[in-house]
Amino acid sequence: MKELATYQTLVDSFCKLPGVGTKSAQRMAFSVLEMKEADALEFSSAIQKAKTSIHKCPRCGMYCEGETCDICASSDRDHSICIVVAQAKDTFPFENLEYHGIYHVLGGLLSPSKGIGARELSVDLLLQRIEEEGIKEVILAMNPNLEGETTALFLARLLEGKNVKVTRLGYGLPMGASLEYADPLTLQKAMEGRKSL
Repeated sequence: MKELATYQTLVDSFCKLPGVGTKSAQRMAFSVLEMKEADALEFSSAIQKAKTSIHKCPRCGMYCEGETCDICASSDRDHSICIVVAQAKDTFPFENLEYHGIYHVLGGLLSPSKGIGARELSVDLLLQRIEEEGIKEVILAMNPNLEGETTALFLARLLEGKNVKVTRLGYGLPMGASLEYADPLTLQKAMEGRKSL
């Protein structure tokens, strides 16, 4: 179908989504072509509406449709405890738990090789929020990879001497895991995060 320029444009558009390769993009493009016209227009309209109606909360960086997000605006949330994450999508797993605090989205992780420094992240806003909103504990919840570890260490050092408790998520062996298949870093983190019984 190389001669169909519109089809190829659709495939190329789907390829811009993270984790979508050419084959997946082709399947998605065919799915769109096989949709009823009304469904395809509704799909297109939903994308347009999302891009025009949804924006980042100016306080925490989560996505919202109002002036601020529901979490920042809620008086039922504990505003003294804040989970710091790299991306807005990282907050979803915590909302499925019994967590009732607030969030701060950095907008990425430190990565000198990609040209991402502290200025490209919302670090200054985090410091401002700690000061102005009376945040007492910051929980650093970055992925346990090189960029996540670097960012967490940077923030921990930056917050030293501030009137705030800095904690990290515990890392280690998942439930049901077999020790023989655990990688050395996971075992090391499990040892470091051990607790008394």
